[in-house]
Amino acid sequence: MKKGKVYLVGAGPGDPGLFTLRGVEVLRKAEVVVYDFLANEELLAFAPAHAERIYVGKKGGDHTLSQEGINRLLVEKGRHHVVVRLKGGDPFVFGRGGEEAQELVAAGIDFEVVPGVSAAVAVPAYAGIPLSHRDHTASMAFITGHERADSQESKIDWSKLATAVGTLVFFMGVKNLPEITARLMEYGRSPETPVAVIRWGTTPEQRTVTGTLRDVADRVRDAGLKPPALIVVGEVVRLRDQLNWFERRPLFGRTVVVTRAREQASDFKKLLEEKGARCVEFPTIRIVPPASWEPLDRALAELQTYDWVIFTSVNGVRLFMDRLQETGRDVRALAGLKLAAIGPKTAQALKARGLRLDVVPGEYRAEGILQAMGAQSVQGARVLLPRAKVAREVLPETLRQWGAHVDVVPAYETVLPQEGSDAVAEMLREGRVDVVTFTSSSTVTNLIQVLAAHDPVQLLQKTTVACIGPVTADTARAHGIEVQVVAEEYTLTGLVNALCDHLAGQKAV
Repeated sequence: MKKGKVYLVGAGPGDPGLFTLRGVEVLRKAEVVVYDFLANEELLAFAPAHAERIYVGKKGGDHTLSQEGINRLLVEKGRHHVVVRLKGGDPFVFGRGGEEAQELVAAGIDFEVVPGVSAAVAVPAYAGIPLSHRDHTASMAFITGHERADSQESKIDWSKLATAVGTLVFFMGVKNLPEITARLMEYGRSPETPVAVIRWGTTPEQRTVTGTLRDVADRVRDAGLKPPALIVVGEVVRLRDQLNWFERRPLFGRTVVVTRAREQASDFKKLLEEKGARCVEFPTIRIVPPASWEPLDRALAELQTYDWVIFTSVNGVRLFMDRLQETGRDVRALAGLKLAAIGPKTAQALKARGLRLDVVPGEYRAEGILQAMGAQSVQGARVLLPRAKVAREVLPETLRQWGAHVDVVPAYETVLPQEGSDAVAEMLREGRVDVVTFTSSSTVTNLIQVLAAHDPVQLLQKTTVACIGPVTADTARAHGIEVQVVAEEYTLTGLVNALCDHLAGQKAV
């Protein structure tokens, strides 16, 4: 019978970008993933689709499964399966990983520890607080702020801890903050010692309250700050005023709805998150193959009769090239043809396939490619236009007016997804969305349809609407939607930059 193994993996402090390469490696071969409340669920995407996913989160006394139950689960699954135990932060830093490892040893189950980036170092760094600094301290300590309930006496020697260590980092201590600060002052720490309490550190939800040992408990209470949070005590907290890089990003604290198709959303989401945004994916488009491949297959069989092939989207490139291979051909079938692409992303997708382009317009829409090509280059030419089944007719109609013979063939279709509409409508209604983004006219029209039962135009009056270009903006306005942001450069980067400029100086929701 197959022998199993358990990997105790540190998921890091919350930002999925801080997950380790070794963690990715073991997740990719997992048969079972057992994950915590503090482990970012985005990391589950690294696990195979067939892997069993088991949530065992614990927070504030609400335990999905007790620690003893988790131990039994790991032993049961670990006997015959590859199990990844995904734990927030580092499994051996206040993560009870040591206890779980002991249970595995006792049961004779092979295990491996994959360390993670501990919240102890990452969270203060994202709050602009270095734990050590030559001008302030040369020592630090990590302490639990929540000792086990069945212990009769504390394992913390407050009399030594209070003044012997420069920087103190307390885990799980928000509920006991008044007692922690009182103990430190009782045993000699100055009441004016600066303190920072950081909630959901390293994530877009990060929130920091600062004060001193004398008043920070009151400030945290008044701010309504709840767990999970980390407490940092020491003179290094004063450096936050200078070094607070994460919370000063232009979109920090903003909630942005991304309406792109899920297949395309990742690049846009990454650009927004790099600027500090909290992204809500609400794809109003789903990309599917055309109802029939016959028109495209016929065009592929006659490729050498064409003079031009014009691609208008990354999706068009992907589906066209995939179909080319599925019909027993490769890029050699495009030899001698002139290629054009609307936009740098589409051009990049073609170049990644080893193809060189003849035309990439400076303006990233149909009008731009028409201007770049010019009437003389297509007069009498045969042009193939593989694209979405439904799209603007400006390009093919103008090419025909110029004397070209144009074949428009569907390489894909866009359909309406159904999931998530009620949740997004509720967020919009309650004013919990700062921005809704539209990256094409179809994302606008589809959102109107998906949210039809919720009066979408009325909902969008409560948020900033940002469009990738004037064509998309005109579509939105035609539906009665007020548009506040239109990118001057019709790219995802241009849209993010325009959004940053528009929101500069405005307070987040």
